[in-house]
Amino acid sequence: MFEPGSVRALTFDVFGTTVDWRSGVIAEGKRIEAMTGVHADWAEVADAWRDLYIPSMERVRRGDQPWTNFDRLHRMSLDQVLTARGLDAIDAGAREELTRAWERLPPWPDAVAGLERLGRRFSVATLSNGNRSQQTALVAFAALPFQRLLSAEDFRHYKPDPEIYLGAASALGLEPGQVMMVAAHKSDLRAAQEAGMRAAFVERPLEKGPGRQSELLPDPPADVQARDFVDLAKQLGC
Repeated sequence: MFEPGSVRALTFDVFGTTVDWRSGVIAEGKRIEAMTGVHADWAEVADAWRDLYIPSMERVRRGDQPWTNFDRLHRMSLDQVLTARGLDAIDAGAREELTRAWERLPPWPDAVAGLERLGRRFSVATLSNGNRSQQTALVAFAALPFQRLLSAEDFRHYKPDPEIYLGAASALGLEPGQVMMVAAHKSDLRAAQEAGMRAAFVERPLEKGPGRQSELLPDPPADVQARDFVDLAKQLGC
């Protein structure tokens, strides 16, 4: 049986779990359109860009591509997305600016309040595939009260490699079983559990936008299942 008192730290997935990547990328695309005059269906661009997120990391995980951080993978994926849609008029400078959209994503409405409550009892840290500079900028932009930033870049492994979860526990000075992974993505939680961590599923039904099914409650293998971060805080006694 899971005992909340056995957990000393919570590590959080960021994109989709803590921040709303989709609306943030769409908003930044519209800002780029105003700068460049190049029109696009930014919702469709955002979805297509996100669809390349896992395949781009898989090339690194398989060893088909040398270690490449999140920003550079996203920049390469963006080129594919724009070329496929005839948007080559968006120049290199604007593409770099659009890549930094991932530094300017809005938090979910419960994220800040939930993290503040959780941080009174637990160490709260990011555990994201985003690189360190991207995470630093995003946490500042969204005013997220994380106490530590842990990035795939620190371990040179992308989730769901076990090295990132084990590395996070080690960086926190804890055993894996003393750390709980918090995510809206069940595959992330299963990988964390295989590495010995605890798991909390937080539902984000609006993550993927209309017509795309986000991952929903229930998640029976998780130690805790929550509607949002505030609900998670209540369940963990915060």
